[in-house]
Amino acid sequence: MGLEKENYETSIIMDEDEFNRSIEPILSKEDKVYATLPDRDPNDINTHLKVGFDDVIAEPSSSHSFDRVWIGSHAVFELVKYVFYRILTTILAVPMAFLLGMIFAVISCIHIWVLMPAVRSFLMALPSIQVIWSSLTDTLVTPLFHSMGRCLASVHVHKNDYS
Repeated sequence: MGLEKENYETSIIMDEDEFNRSIEPILSKEDKVYATLPDRDPNDINTHLKVGFDDVIAEPSSSHSFDRVWIGSHAVFELVKYVFYRILTTILAVPMAFLLGMIFAVISCIHIWVLMPAVRSFLMALPSIQVIWSSLTDTLVTPLFHSMGRCLASVHVHKNDYS
């Protein structure tokens, strides 16, 4: 906290570092009663959801509310975000985990037991099909198009402009 003089009055302004220290837990880092929680997002899938008060609400230097309003709104924001997230996860986490588990199980089963065997079978049969296809085209299609090409090679098109 620092003291600044404005118009011969003394005002107390809390800088950002002091503000962040004031909302940290009362226990110091060495005196933690609880063990540190494991990282539940080790692959940083949801880094875009790490949203804080400063990411949502910011006052430019030209417009400031009262310090107590700013501190109170920060506290209310964090509290409401914390409480509602806990309520919603209590209601939705188990049903969504069940539903998503079933969806991923069905997708995995179809991929493992249907899709990949079909792809592997197709890839195994592909060289034989390629030989059959090329012999059919060499026998039937190629002579047909060669004869059509020779017949149409003598056709000449002239454009006359009768305007």
